[in-house]
Amino acid sequence: MKSVLIANRGEIACRIVRACRDLGLRSIAVYSDADRNALHVELADEAVRIGPPPARQSYLDADAILEAARATGAMAIHPGYGFLSESPSFARKVVDAGLLFVGPADTIIAEMGDKGRARARAEDAGVPVLPGSGRLPRDMGGDLPGLGASVGFPLLVKATGGGGGIGMRRVDTEADLPVAVERAREQAARSFGDDGVYLEHFVAAARHVEVQVFGVAPGRVIAFPERDCSVQRRFQKVIEESPAANLPEGVSHGLRTAAARLAARVGYLGAGTVEFIVDAATGRFYFLEMNTRIQVEHPVTEMVTGLDLVALQLRQAAGENLLAAIPDPPVAVGHAIEARIYAEAPDRGFLPTPGRLARLNLPALGDGLRIDTGVRAGDEITPFYDPMIAKVIAWGPDREAARRRLDDALAATCINGVGSNLAFLRSVLAHAEFRTGAATTDFVARHGSALLAPRTEEPRG
Repeated sequence: MKSVLIANRGEIACRIVRACRDLGLRSIAVYSDADRNALHVELADEAVRIGPPPARQSYLDADAILEAARATGAMAIHPGYGFLSESPSFARKVVDAGLLFVGPADTIIAEMGDKGRARARAEDAGVPVLPGSGRLPRDMGGDLPGLGASVGFPLLVKATGGGGGIGMRRVDTEADLPVAVERAREQAARSFGDDGVYLEHFVAAARHVEVQVFGVAPGRVIAFPERDCSVQRRFQKVIEESPAANLPEGVSHGLRTAAARLAARVGYLGAGTVEFIVDAATGRFYFLEMNTRIQVEHPVTEMVTGLDLVALQLRQAAGENLLAAIPDPPVAVGHAIEARIYAEAPDRGFLPTPGRLARLNLPALGDGLRIDTGVRAGDEITPFYDPMIAKVIAWGPDREAARRRLDDALAATCINGVGSNLAFLRSVLAHAEFRTGAATTDFVARHGSALLAPRTEEPRG
């Protein structure tokens, strides 16, 4: 394998370009008209236009991406996250075209990418799951309220495909369920081309904890130190860390064991993530879903283990045996916390704020600080794609050192031209509940007004 086409954009495309460069691989970018002058296009060795700005006519156009691969002589395709990364049909087309797909087999993506089927596989593997339903028929009629009651309110309506909180609705009463299902179907169809949804019981006081796994051989899966992703807005993560704070060793061990067992049971190869809900009151955990791709928050795992997950993906795709390349188990050294900087307005429900980045000053790298970004000053944050500006990741010998380093980095960041969530992120880091490691998934909802209020600088020293 000598060349890799990156079927994505933004910071993850830039991240994959860097890994290709480190491995001596030729990187090939694709771009829509909106991204003609994007950073990932500039960094790659070669770039190919694939269509107009709307994602369905560019980054979700499998045929256009495959044509770009053929035209450039690419030998492999890395899908990144989002877009076509969890499309079994795309993975199958890549292989049928004689190319290497950097990810699991299409059959595994189909099995674990469908949230309802994944729940069934988790149950088969002895992994606890929350009460829920299978994929809902398109016309439930009068049976829907009864099904909701059997799952138990409050509940979530969730898309069977995709991720990132898209197509997810919380429902507290039977009367609200039909409309929520319909809205979730509409959003899922727009985002993933699949309007499938299912129901799942909602645990209010819960932590969202996930386990990075890497299948290195059939039946042999390595589980990494867990990540806590409980700080979320609109069911989307904004701050992630590894390892999880204040998680009893028994729970941590149980999560890693369950994740590895499930992935091994389905024959998983490559990088993936098994996500769980941990009941904050009881410590009991439940399977949520498996993401058959690299995660947005993978840098915190890399920071505490010293391993390059994207490079490992590429090495495995090239045919390298990774049995000796990854310690089993990988040990976390210190603590890492990641904050996602978005062009958005926290005081207006976190609505995106597209526009031109008139100024973007990010802190200097080094000394336990990493920044992943796909934009620079002068670039446009367009309404067509996710409005992420950058991910800032800080490492420290302990959680408090990492938290302070991250806060200092955010304080040194300057953004003009678009609104951002910088102040909100710093308020989260300064909040007493977060500082003690007690945040749950309802943290932002419970403390919204306090997190949006003007903040005072915390003392240093």
